[in-house]
Amino acid sequence: MTTDYGVKKMFTDRRLTEAYEKARVEEFDENSKYIFFSDIHRGNGSISDEFTRNRNTFLHALNYYYNNGFTYIEAGDGDEMLEYSDFTYTKNAHDKVFDLIKKFFDDDRLIKLYGNHDIALKNPKFVEKNYYTNYDEYTEEFFDFLKGLKPVESLVLRYKKTGQEILTVHGHQGDAPNDQFAFFTMLSLKFFWRFLHGFGIRNPSSPVKNVTKRHKIEKNFGKWIKKNKIMLICGHTHRFKYPKDKDLPYFNTGCCVYPTIITGIEITEGQVQLVRWETKVNKNGVLTIEKDTMRGPEPIEEFDMRLEGWNKNNSTL
Repeated sequence: MTTDYGVKKMFTDRRLTEAYEKARVEEFDENSKYIFFSDIHRGNGSISDEFTRNRNTFLHALNYYYNNGFTYIEAGDGDEMLEYSDFTYTKNAHDKVFDLIKKFFDDDRLIKLYGNHDIALKNPKFVEKNYYTNYDEYTEEFFDFLKGLKPVESLVLRYKKTGQEILTVHGHQGDAPNDQFAFFTMLSLKFFWRFLHGFGIRNPSSPVKNVTKRHKIEKNFGKWIKKNKIMLICGHTHRFKYPKDKDLPYFNTGCCVYPTIITGIEITEGQVQLVRWETKVNKNGVLTIEKDTMRGPEPIEEFDMRLEGWNKNNSTL
């Protein structure tokens, strides 16, 4: 008899394997620089738009990464399309953010993945209609925006030095209600939960506040990592994660909607680290935005499960 957990485990295994097999592949080396953010949830600027409270922090961080030559990997749920279906309002509400994202795109330093809240990006016609051009309200003219953008479900980074692979997905691939049954979840968010969201009430089907659900998703990820010996970076649960000691190489970016804090994963100089950008107040009462390293940096090779001596039997999340 197959248990409910067994079914979910098989579902996650199949979905992650499918994502890996059809992933966009990019090679990188010690000179490559990547910043991974996910779950930004840019909305229409209304009271229920959680991104607005961290918009300045996000802009400051993204400016830093642009000026320092990083490639920006947006690992799903960048735009909140389930609660705010008209993307025009989102673009207008966060125009400076999109101006900066366009700079990454124009420099060929933007890789955009879709998640369950921006699953519409899976449709090329939707992307062309909403992302290829934008409208300048001052000049009353359309202009090229992210023309030619091709969002993907998954990305594999292949380290030239060792051949080690890193799979990046949003993470809903381990969460059936937000993947296999996403249509029904979308309806509940669009017509019910988004109105309660403005009052701080969360959808109980989401893994964000559902600890049991979140841990099951992560446990299923762990099974796939152990089986395939591939490092995994994702988001979705909003819980940042960086492996300790010989834990399985599962990394989670966290999100950009914590109060006053955004978190992300950096890869630079052949090393990986978990970082936090936070709005703080100094002794003079002046607000500042500072970056802290939460875990790492550590060499990518430290997370290569193919190497002899990796304790695969005792590795956990």
